[in-house]
Amino acid sequence: MRIVVKIGTSTLAHPSGHLNIRRVEELCKVMSDIKNAGHELILVSSGAIGMGVGKLGLRQKPADIPTKQAAAAVGQCELMYFYDKIFGEYRHTVAQLLITGDDTRSEKRHTNFTNTLNRLLELGALPILNENDTVATEEIVIGDNDTLAAIVAQSIHADLLILLSDIDGLYTADPHTHPDARLVTRVTRLDQELYALAGVSAGHQGTGGMRTKLRAAEICMDCGCAMVIANGNNPANLYRILDGESVGTIFTRED
Repeated sequence: MRIVVKIGTSTLAHPSGHLNIRRVEELCKVMSDIKNAGHELILVSSGAIGMGVGKLGLRQKPADIPTKQAAAAVGQCELMYFYDKIFGEYRHTVAQLLITGDDTRSEKRHTNFTNTLNRLLELGALPILNENDTVATEEIVIGDNDTLAAIVAQSIHADLLILLSDIDGLYTADPHTHPDARLVTRVTRLDQELYALAGVSAGHQGTGGMRTKLRAAEICMDCGCAMVIANGNNPANLYRILDGESVGTIFTRED
């Protein structure tokens, strides 16, 4: 299988912004094992700005663009250092690709980054992508890594996209305020009623929310790629998903 895994900031980092080392090490171990099993793996990783905030000692995520971009520049170095170190321990070579909106909207640039991704997979590397927050401005921004991950999955004809976050999946209501909310385990059609369930929530560290995940699902379902939203706090969920167990919410077109 060709699998895209997207990891959100809340999964990667403590509330302080510093890396959750134990969880990241376990995630990399599981993904290395999945790659050893013969699957092609692409990782879309958030966390650069959040980690930069922590390393720079800022009290909160900055609101102004220059400080956000400075934090991203510092945090991206830290993020790739850990990925390179941990995946290297399992004898996997990582490659970094930083993407902006222009790379997905320009036909020539989109073809170039897709060709690079495919060649990296042929060479056995593990591509790690993030939006290029150090240069992205309003005109060229993708906006969130859920969308980026879906675009990547669509571009390389992936079989499966897994979005790992701090939630178990799509619920019938906000489980934080509605104790009787039920997990929606399978979605075969997206409609306005389903989008209404998503609300507009977003964490204080990340830029996404359930709405961006549903937009990602729409992109995937339109191109025949299944998508799963699952809780990244338990890295073993990746094994369970590939074993066909019901984990989180799966989005797939009806046959």
